[in-house]
Amino acid sequence: MFDTGNTAFMLIASSLVMLMTPGLAFFYGGLVGRKNVLTIMIQSFVSMGITTIIWWAYGYSLCFSGGEGGIIGNLDKAFLIGVTLNSVCSFGQGNIPEFVFMAYQMMFAIITPALITGAFSNRVKFPAYLIFLVAWLTFVYFPFVHMIWGNGLLAKMGVLDFAGGIVVHNIAGMAALASVLFVGRRRVGDAVPHSIPLVALGTGLLWFGWYGFNAGSQLAVDGVTGLAFLNTDIAASFAGPTWLFLAWMSEKKPKFLGFLTGAVAGLATITPCAGFVTPTSAAIIGILAGAICYYAVNLKNKLGWDDALDVWGVHGVGGMIGIILLGILADKGVNAAGADGLLKGNASFFVIQLVAVVVSSIYAFGFTWLMLKGIDLVTPVRTSESEEETGLDLSLHGEIAYESETLGTQREGSI
Repeated sequence: MFDTGNTAFMLIASSLVMLMTPGLAFFYGGLVGRKNVLTIMIQSFVSMGITTIIWWAYGYSLCFSGGEGGIIGNLDKAFLIGVTLNSVCSFGQGNIPEFVFMAYQMMFAIITPALITGAFSNRVKFPAYLIFLVAWLTFVYFPFVHMIWGNGLLAKMGVLDFAGGIVVHNIAGMAALASVLFVGRRRVGDAVPHSIPLVALGTGLLWFGWYGFNAGSQLAVDGVTGLAFLNTDIAASFAGPTWLFLAWMSEKKPKFLGFLTGAVAGLATITPCAGFVTPTSAAIIGILAGAICYYAVNLKNKLGWDDALDVWGVHGVGGMIGIILLGILADKGVNAAGADGLLKGNASFFVIQLVAVVVSSIYAFGFTWLMLKGIDLVTPVRTSESEEETGLDLSLHGEIAYESETLGTQREGSI
């Protein structure tokens, strides 16, 4: 009944995607200052626990049970009711256990809200973040998963998103922008990044895990799986140097951080396209990702948006242009389950992708803004100036990442 090869592959892919969340924690941890490392890292790690609980309780059911052609599913599989050892996944080729599919999709749910945390680093209280995590998953992430991957409204309209251009990156990036504008700028300057080696470690783990993220989205082992794997690497490998050289021309020195950020931008941008475009198109997508995301971050800086770790510029813009470029470069010749894009004469598919980006962006931004206003009525969202001055690791969590921080605090207290 089950294909053992596909099942084994999907278990490995699930593990790779799971590894991306600790990778993100290291990536973000290196980008913030020394006094806020643990705060940003716990926000990623706690998502592994809280998201797993709500995914088991009702998230999986809302995304993948019932609701065909609609906005959200039903609760028929809440608490995995009716899902047994013999239950077969009804998506993809339908030959892997439903438990495996549930676990694989759970890893996507874990990392998506964690992406947002980089935008409001050093400024948000932990209780507010926990509420944010649950509410955002329930009212933003779950509906878009269902609409695109659960045979919902957008899928019926013909929208394609191979591994999460809209479902993960675009809506997370727009939520990040709404969060930045709601919370406001940091009151206390932060010497960042405090550890580029940590950023490099995080980038390596993300890049490695992304093969499971994209190739695993085929839910089987076949030619498209190999295509998605290769396209993932090609896009990142073109985007990293593109960002590096653009920054080099501006800053007069080649910066390691620029290459790392560019590679992540390429990974985010190829995500919706990975199994639907040729390797040549993946190279073009990588170059455009490195350039457009680089200039998006520069625009953010000029506008004074305090998106601390460039979540909007890298993930929001990357996911957005990835969906649009899919509408242009999609080639049914490499994947019969896909579509032909604008360059193949299919203007209607391009328009559908464009509409999907606009609708998802507006909803993710608007709902996140209103949600934060509601959370602020229940518990303060923004940290105080004294908490920011001390550093959130110590003031919110009573822990420190580096011993020198404790010594410095003790010296200050003894004066």
